[in-house]
Amino acid sequence: MAVLTAPAVPHSPSLPQAAGPSCTLQRTGSLWQLGIEAQELTTAIGLLAQRLESDEPEERQQAITELEAALLADEGNKAALAAKADATCWVIEHLRGQAAYRQQQAKRLTDLSRSDASRADALEESLVFVLTQLQPSATRFSFPNHELSSRKSQAVEINDEQALGPAWLSVTTTSKPDKAAIKEALKAGQQITGAQLISRRSWRIC
Repeated sequence: MAVLTAPAVPHSPSLPQAAGPSCTLQRTGSLWQLGIEAQELTTAIGLLAQRLESDEPEERQQAITELEAALLADEGNKAALAAKADATCWVIEHLRGQAAYRQQQAKRLTDLSRSDASRADALEESLVFVLTQLQPSATRFSFPNHELSSRKSQAVEINDEQALGPAWLSVTTTSKPDKAAIKEALKAGQQITGAQLISRRSWRIC
């Protein structure tokens, strides 16, 4: 099985240890971890930018040094995050393609199964017809490796449903929410107990 690897991204140089926000974040390669790191770097850069307004020259210089390192780390993080996100999109497309292929295969196998079952039924009907023509009163046939047996049952066949009286009819009532009508009413501002209009955003990989 092919192993998917994201493009290697050089690590950012070690950042100076000093008071204030720390920018020495360890990259684990996880999509979630990279996202968390991106948020932490954004916060750190904002705080360092505030320190540039300090009246102390030494503190301003320290903030500049740390800010440069933080910006480098942020650039590396964005590259790593983009690579990881791109690799994740590839996996999603692969899985969806595989799912579609398997669905097609399942349909093909289902069609083959129905065809095989239909052929088996037709052969069985032919076999029974031939044997019962030879022995009309037989209810069981034995062969070297198989046995064909029968059982008697009764079933009702309806020739004309419209001709049946009301006493012989069963009435089944089903109901389900009319979502189209409910949606239009809610959009028009009507309040409907038991229903609400929610907004969703759908995403797709291009």
